[in-house]
Amino acid sequence: MAFNKIWCTVALGLLLPFSCAHTDFFTSIGHMTDLIHTEKDLVVSLKDYIKAEESKLEQIKKWAEKLDQLTDTATKDPEGFLGHPVNAFKLMKRLNTEWGELENLVLKDMSDGFISNMTIQRQFFPNDEDQTGAAKALLRLQDTYNLDTDTLSRGNLPGVKHKSFLTAEDCFELGKIAYTEADYYHTELWMEQALKQLDEGEVSSADKVYILDYLSYAVYQQGDLAKAMALTKRLLELDPEHQRANGNMKYFEYIMAKEKEANKSSTDSEDQMEKETEVKKKDYLPERRKYEMLCRGEGLKMTPRRQKRLFCRYYDGNRNPRYILGPVKQEDEWDKPRIVRFLDIISDEEIETVKELAKPRLSRATVHDPETGKLTTAHYRVSKSAWLSGYESPVVSRINTRIQDLTGLDVSTAEELQVANYGVGGQYEPHFDFARKDEPDAFKELGTGNRIATWLFYMSDVSAGGATVFPEVGASVWPRKGTAVFWYNLFPSGEGDYSTRHAACPVLVGNKWVSNKWLHERGQEFRRPCTLSELE
Repeated sequence: MAFNKIWCTVALGLLLPFSCAHTDFFTSIGHMTDLIHTEKDLVVSLKDYIKAEESKLEQIKKWAEKLDQLTDTATKDPEGFLGHPVNAFKLMKRLNTEWGELENLVLKDMSDGFISNMTIQRQFFPNDEDQTGAAKALLRLQDTYNLDTDTLSRGNLPGVKHKSFLTAEDCFELGKIAYTEADYYHTELWMEQALKQLDEGEVSSADKVYILDYLSYAVYQQGDLAKAMALTKRLLELDPEHQRANGNMKYFEYIMAKEKEANKSSTDSEDQMEKETEVKKKDYLPERRKYEMLCRGEGLKMTPRRQKRLFCRYYDGNRNPRYILGPVKQEDEWDKPRIVRFLDIISDEEIETVKELAKPRLSRATVHDPETGKLTTAHYRVSKSAWLSGYESPVVSRINTRIQDLTGLDVSTAEELQVANYGVGGQYEPHFDFARKDEPDAFKELGTGNRIATWLFYMSDVSAGGATVFPEVGASVWPRKGTAVFWYNLFPSGEGDYSTRHAACPVLVGNKWVSNKWLHERGQEFRRPCTLSELE
């Protein structure tokens, strides 16, 4: 029930293109905005260099024009010209002094300032890992949101303010990065897109021969021998002497001949076709399908009957003195597990303060290693985060008090406020916030027990994507700036509620800022007493 409705509402013998391994890297929007300013500074520096070169050329041009007229006159009557003693003196002066000065001007390097600036700024430039990470983010978005390559290449995404497109060279680069990861599915998609754009007449530095080389191998790796041969033939039409393509074609013909000799039965052929089709499909687990569907806003399981049981209300924190006269708006997002959203619960000023405190210390987000109990990075969590303590700022302290007042739980045993920034493609795949029974040491170092509940602030609106989804129950909670959602991870008995397994969907367009508070068991003994039933 939403308040805005009520509150005013490789095979043997086969040659393949060279590849190397990369690691996944992520940069947040917060840090990437700094790169925008860095690039702007470099453009200003470049324009200053151009002006300096133009000024230098203008001086040389004026000198050349002046001497052109002078030498024209002198060469028509050299003796008469030199009969004038001033002309003779000036000729000696020009050749002895002035031409030397001109030589020095021509040799003067005007690029010193620009090169110096470049050298300073280069330390902040992204590297190969960053570029690979950005490419992987695009591929992740493509899969999660069912985007075809043409749509993505043309930049036709929902909610975009500054439309951009991918060139054939960009598409080729994406295909190469997918290839280095042995992701032949995406290699095929993006090499085909690059080829398509070149076939449509796009002027590009991308070479069809190189594209076809990668594409034919990627297609072969997925089991489509006939298509791989067709692509290799096209490559050889463009470059008949291509060594690898000639070698691959002989190999393909050999394999094809063997298959014909085998004279497989029709049933076997059908099985092979099914196998080839299967290879081309993404090998996702059922949970992955649910997760991606929910990220797209599909597959919600809430029935109308259950929806009628969701309400919105003014909430005073169970008669908390701070909220009796000024209750907050609260609405039900889901029934089981119960997820509630608080509206207008954090101001724009508080959000900006929290973001400014967090920005200088943003680093790759970590997760608890269940074996060691220590924090570590993980490929399934792609964001940057920072931790803020209440004593650092009265704003953070006030936020902590607010969480305690509205949940009725003691925040003195809670973890610090974690601020996270998810840039484009940033995500946190399905996970539990609480430690399971096979992870007894997950929070041992904290000494405060398991994570009993989660409080999550949404500190920005997101143009597209970025939902918090619960695959087990089919819930999707969408970011709305200034709101917060809350749910219990444990039953009152202390047993984990496995229906709270959740994920942060990739940001498709925009920038997502959140902050969360994980509250722990210690200190809640009388605030949320145990029950006799294991699942209550």
